[in-house]
Amino acid sequence: MTISADYLAQQKKLHENPLYGEASISFAPTVANILQMTGSDSLSDYGAGKQRLRIALEQLGAAPHNYFPYDPVFPEYGSPKPADLVCCIDVLEHIETEFIDSVIDELAHITQKFGFFSIHTHPAKKVLDDGRNAHLIQAPPSWWLGKLISKFEILQLQSEDMGFWVVVGKKTLSPVFNSMGSCH
Repeated sequence: MTISADYLAQQKKLHENPLYGEASISFAPTVANILQMTGSDSLSDYGAGKQRLRIALEQLGAAPHNYFPYDPVFPEYGSPKPADLVCCIDVLEHIETEFIDSVIDELAHITQKFGFFSIHTHPAKKVLDDGRNAHLIQAPPSWWLGKLISKFEILQLQSEDMGFWVVVGKKTLSPVFNSMGSCH
């Protein structure tokens, strides 16, 4: 399970706001560069909302051959699908604490090659109906990296004003080290 029924209802209400979920637009040029640099032809947009990333990539002439949106608010998108590049833009900080490990596991499961994840580490401007800040997890990058490195290789880290983003690679088997510390 990755979201409770109560919280899903609150997210549906937030998505009624036409300005909710616009962060992916500003990251579209970065995603376009990653698609080009990695030769990825499929993109899974985890937490796609209104698919603004797809629209922005199309406007840039950089839409991948295969685009797979996923968002529990929009059941018509279906379940998360594996792709060469998995994007999770300004989503993880909105996940209920008890489900964050399950969501990261799911991201690792669908990431075939690379991931691009942006995470806000400060309070959101929006508040949920129950009075909680819309950013349920407000943790420093070190906390997030601890979660991510268990499932991914961190390839690039970029600090931002209110958070950070990472490019990750699919975790591969690490080399075996002998007792002298040399790798074979």
